[in-house]
Amino acid sequence: MNLQNELNKTSGFKNLELLAQQVVEGFIAGMHKSPFHGFSAEFAEHKIYNQGESTRHIDWKLFAKTDKLYTKRYDEETNLRCHIIVDSSSSMHYPEKKEFSIDNLNKISFSVLAAASLMNILKKQRDAVGLSIYSDQYDYYAPEKGSNRHHNMLLDQLSETVIQRPLNKTTETYKYLHQIAEKIHRRSMIFLFTDMLQTKVDKVKLFDALRHLKYNNHEVILFHVYDKEK
Repeated sequence: MNLQNELNKTSGFKNLELLAQQVVEGFIAGMHKSPFHGFSAEFAEHKIYNQGESTRHIDWKLFAKTDKLYTKRYDEETNLRCHIIVDSSSSMHYPEKKEFSIDNLNKISFSVLAAASLMNILKKQRDAVGLSIYSDQYDYYAPEKGSNRHHNMLLDQLSETVIQRPLNKTTETYKYLHQIAEKIHRRSMIFLFTDMLQTKVDKVKLFDALRHLKYNNHEVILFHVYDKEK
């Protein structure tokens, strides 16, 4: 029996942090070749200059290299707060898999990899990230923080979520969204990953919960995750 249990175990991602980093770097490289190659300065990032903005922080050295106007965005400006919410009910673990890679994902592993990739970007910007995971209960909560220790703790929790195999765990997303909304007191960007499969289909209650999340001017981004074969 113990041997069978070992055979049934899911190994999950071998290195979620490294894979998330590869996803982010590949995405950025696919957008355009960076104009900042070989350029170094003490700032958080560059952003394109918009007409009407102050010219005070324009990087004229970069303008000479690229013939484009960019402004420097400093560390103290990158104070975004982000909260990531992941649905870990049984339907999110479809289809069943033993190992995961970027070419072999189910709904929960896609959500976890996407969440880790977002965390990678936010870490580079020195922004604070929090995490909530729910199924038929509020399984996990961590407030928004920006430390490396906190980042690693969230990655460990996401990795653990992938390898779990919850049986018959349905959910009522709107119930936990209300609970999460009560915990987030400062304006934040919120990412929600769910397949929208509910114990009871009640669109009114679900949209009321989403509106609750938008309270205090939160920016809410919903990822409706589904499997193309079902």
